[in-house]
Amino acid sequence: VVAPADAPADAPPLEAAFVDHGVCVGSGDGLDGLPTAECKAAVIDRLVEARRGAAKVSFKLRDWVFSRQRYWGEPIPIVFPVAVEGGGDPRKGDPHEIDFSSPQAVAEDELPVRLPDLEDFKPGNDPQGCLARVLDWRFFERDGQWWARETNTMPQWAGSCWYYMRFADPANAAAAWSPKAASDWLPVDLYVGGAEHAVLHLLYARFWHKVLYDLGLVECAEPFKKLVHQGMILGEDGEKMSKSRGNVVNPDDIVHTYGADAMRLYEMFMGPLEAVKPWQTEQISGVVRFQKRVHTLASKVADGAEMGVETERLMHKTIQKVSADVEALSFNTAISQMMVFSNHLQSLGDELPREPYEALVLLLSPLAPHLAEEAWQALGHPATLAYEPWPAFDPALCVDDTVTMGVQVNGKRVGQIELPADADEALARETALAEPKVAKSIAGKDVKKFIYVPGRIVNVVAK
Repeated sequence: VVAPADAPADAPPLEAAFVDHGVCVGSGDGLDGLPTAECKAAVIDRLVEARRGAAKVSFKLRDWVFSRQRYWGEPIPIVFPVAVEGGGDPRKGDPHEIDFSSPQAVAEDELPVRLPDLEDFKPGNDPQGCLARVLDWRFFERDGQWWARETNTMPQWAGSCWYYMRFADPANAAAAWSPKAASDWLPVDLYVGGAEHAVLHLLYARFWHKVLYDLGLVECAEPFKKLVHQGMILGEDGEKMSKSRGNVVNPDDIVHTYGADAMRLYEMFMGPLEAVKPWQTEQISGVVRFQKRVHTLASKVADGAEMGVETERLMHKTIQKVSADVEALSFNTAISQMMVFSNHLQSLGDELPREPYEALVLLLSPLAPHLAEEAWQALGHPATLAYEPWPAFDPALCVDDTVTMGVQVNGKRVGQIELPADADEALARETALAEPKVAKSIAGKDVKKFIYVPGRIVNVVAK
């Protein structure tokens, strides 16, 4: 019997069973008072000692039915012996019996088994599937023995469980992949999938990979280096999208109204990739304004315009942040930084330097490719930007020469000062105490303590 861990001894009886972890009560000598996990271990130890039980780990695994009664799918390379009465021909419908208890694998030199060409591949009424109707394909004779092919086909898992390995060597006609291609390309650097993939594709892809690894066909023990689960996008009512709830957002409608780039940008701008987020159609207007601003800036580029120091520094900071954010899949903060940069470029008026705008377009291209390509062409580039190098940044230009810091007096902010980034405490003290609002706040008082944390805090304790 388990009770809440923090329940007092005189607590009233529960109205419903307590099903969480807690402490044992009324469970017998030596068990009462033990936390749930310790009690379980103690009970198992007693059962083992009494030879009435043993510890066992159980794994929960979804059943996987690896067959489909349909045409589209990989044929299963299994055949069954067929007994035919009176030397008949099962392809002509003569009486016969298939021995499904004696399956045999198709010889390796007869692989792959290919589907027959069919005009009508509807399922029909036969539970065996449409392939059972293709008698010339299903039945064949070898060495005086008739055989029947398996008429079920494999599900899409048969290909998707190892397709990433075929991508490493797609033009290889002699093998699924060569050892060199597998060594060069595998394991996969990043696997992005929702939580549902954990018990579906991800699980079975690892099964297949482990078998191939044990057979020595791949060198890496794991198929994927990094796994990221993207969060679910909820309906506008905050609930999981469902036809029954009537809250499904059709992406085609969004693309038709706002464009594919806006759809893509908004999805990434909604929040962290891993977070569960509600869809809000009215908020798309924010990224649409950003798109229009970037598009309009192309017409303001002037080749003779010089780039100022502030613009140059912000450009390098933007390149640095967007590069790091894209690498970390933090697309929402990358877009936010580009919005800040585009606002700054807009403030420069009609004489916009080419270099910072081209950098913005290149940074934006993976997230809004259509807009970026159009802007690139508007700048006079005849070729696509897809092969342009990613912008580089100068770390020295990403560090501010000066920092703006708030000044607190007795814990309350009263003003702010600007200091060199490498300012020592003496300079910080001199500057802070000379600030008019700070000087007024400490007038007639003694400075008992001065706290300075470079780049973070200035606090004056005065009495």
